[in-house]
Amino acid sequence: MNEASKVHFEFGRAICYSGFREGQSPDLGIFPTYEEIKEDLMILHGHWKYLRLYDCDKHSEIVLQIIKEEELDFKVMLGAYVAAEVSNPNCPWGGEYNEKDLRRNKKLNQLRINKLIRLANEYPDIIFSLSTGNEATVEWTDHLVPVESVIDYVRQVKTQTSQPVTFCENYLPWLDKIESLVNEVDFISIHTYPVWEYKTIQEAMEYTKQNYYAVANKYPDKPVLITEAGWATNSNGRGIDPANVNEEFQKQYFQDLVDWSERERIITFVFEAFDEPWKGSPEPLEPEKHWGLFKVDRTPKLVLQDMF
Repeated sequence: MNEASKVHFEFGRAICYSGFREGQSPDLGIFPTYEEIKEDLMILHGHWKYLRLYDCDKHSEIVLQIIKEEELDFKVMLGAYVAAEVSNPNCPWGGEYNEKDLRRNKKLNQLRINKLIRLANEYPDIIFSLSTGNEATVEWTDHLVPVESVIDYVRQVKTQTSQPVTFCENYLPWLDKIESLVNEVDFISIHTYPVWEYKTIQEAMEYTKQNYYAVANKYPDKPVLITEAGWATNSNGRGIDPANVNEEFQKQYFQDLVDWSERERIITFVFEAFDEPWKGSPEPLEPEKHWGLFKVDRTPKLVLQDMF
């Protein structure tokens, strides 16, 4: 069914979208309402062509429903968020699971893949590509999935859908650990975060280019998209020096990233649209909570104040 082995995407601005607000969390099963998601999409509409959604959950279903009902001009990359199928002792914040939980995760992952296929076929004019996981093979992940399992999911999705299929991962595993996946996917999706790798804002853009071209030059016959790149605006000091993150640096990196990607016609999903308070540790300055171009109250940060 899948005829997407030779893919070409029309260039456009792209952004990662997850609409969870204060008190909401996919872990708790508390999702944004229809009206809240509609408000978000109306903010983003006309400024970004491509949206990346991470899971086939209630949030994504509402997003797709609103895009269809309101006839919004978005194309969606839809993902299935696969959970740990093996333990990972290399994860600094806890990647160890008992066998019962791993077996349960494997079953849940298959259900997510099944739903990814169903939604892809239900919204073929909105969903432009599909991802069978997110950062599930990198050495530090808390949801480690064997490469063989990812390949199986890619093959399942490709045989039952018409959209191009990928897997979203940090740039590094594509260079060695998951080389066997390259021939399976229709295009490669990489993440690049200079600030997590202790780069200053002055070093950041050159490092992003190095990350991208390391993968793109290794696989010249395979399209490469950037499915996450961004700059945080706060940090509690864990993993990111607080002096290296603020709204001024976010604006500089965003502008450099957009200028380069537009010049090179590389689709680059900026991470991310809105701050998400549910993410990471309970500490208010946890970096994971502060990647949005908009604050959680939907007011624009410095990076977008000229636009909004």
